[in-house]
Amino acid sequence: MIKYLLKCKHCEQEFESWFSSSNEYDRLLKLKLLNCQSCESINVEKSLMSPNLLNTKKKENSKEIKKYREIRKKLSDYKKFVKDNFEYVGENFTYKARSIHYDKKKPKKGIYGSASLKDVKELREEGIKTDIIPWIEDDKN
Repeated sequence: MIKYLLKCKHCEQEFESWFSSSNEYDRLLKLKLLNCQSCESINVEKSLMSPNLLNTKKKENSKEIKKYREIRKKLSDYKKFVKDNFEYVGENFTYKARSIHYDKKKPKKGIYGSASLKDVKELREEGIKTDIIPWIEDDKN
């Protein structure tokens, strides 16, 4: 694929278009199938286009991707730690947290599971310490 900057000779409008090859551009031009996006004129030609030698956005994206991967790795490590050291109670998290708090029994392990934001807020209002952590899906690849 190749991208050309095209210019209409009639209205001076410039626009970009993709072609499968330079030969394809020549073929479409010869068949008069290229037209201006603004005025529909078929009097269109290639214009000068600067090459994409160094794209600073790619560098920025590379830094962002690296940062994203680092954060994802930390979250994954944290998730593994929680799974290895806490008991999964699933949707019963709110009930189990209250049971532990009010029964004053020390469990062998801490617990983790699912709770709505409303439930977490209520637990905190009752003096039950809870934390919310982002639970990322494991990489499949």
